[in-house]
Amino acid sequence: MLVNGNIAVVTGGGSGMGAETAQHLAKAGARVAVLDRDLASATKVAQEIDGLAITCDVASDSSATMAVQEIINKWSAPRICVNCAGIISAQTMVKKDGASMPLEDFSRVIHVNLIGTFNMMRLIAAEMSKLAPIGDSQERGVIINTASIAAFEGQIGQMAYSASKGGVAAMTLPAARELARFGIRVLAIAPGLIATPMLHGLPDNIRESLASEIPFPKRFGEPAEFAKLVLHIIDNAMLNGTVIRLDGALRLAPK
Repeated sequence: MLVNGNIAVVTGGGSGMGAETAQHLAKAGARVAVLDRDLASATKVAQEIDGLAITCDVASDSSATMAVQEIINKWSAPRICVNCAGIISAQTMVKKDGASMPLEDFSRVIHVNLIGTFNMMRLIAAEMSKLAPIGDSQERGVIINTASIAAFEGQIGQMAYSASKGGVAAMTLPAARELARFGIRVLAIAPGLIATPMLHGLPDNIRESLASEIPFPKRFGEPAEFAKLVLHIIDNAMLNGTVIRLDGALRLAPK
């Protein structure tokens, strides 16, 4: 298994699905580098799992490059990368007063969610490719990105977010095809409604309404369920080049 004794990188690892994934990877025997823009949050998680906390803006060339180099200097090149870093934006393209969405607001979401994911992929894949292949499948590593079901059924007000996550989903197959020659797998998980701090912060009536739309089970997904899927993907070498929905059969309504 790629996990035990090897190095894993989790971006956005200071909270939510990223933090849970870091904890599950550590319990499975990985040495985990927790990357987050919020160093205090990353440090808290890293201390709990005897990991490495690094401040990182995934959308910055220099910040991401320095973070990856720090991991290599202190440990070695990672065999696992889970990209959870991202931001959410809710804004219509044309507002009720006729004003248009500021271009910089759209660009910011694309820059963090899509370009930031690609940025980490390119840097990590380059280092993974230098590792010796291991196991029956002779693989060097696996990269798992976080898309969203909004990539497929984006709601009104999710123009930027849907575009960014659609891009993450679309990168999956070409990235897997390109990196196959190195024995590196690439997948994406598209979560539905996961019980992260963002959802917990909503009023009770809104949370209940959202949960009622999920066919089964009629509840929000848990960050631990995302983390468990990450572990299965890592362990199952035949999973490659695809986007896996984690949504309880939910299909988002227009609004």
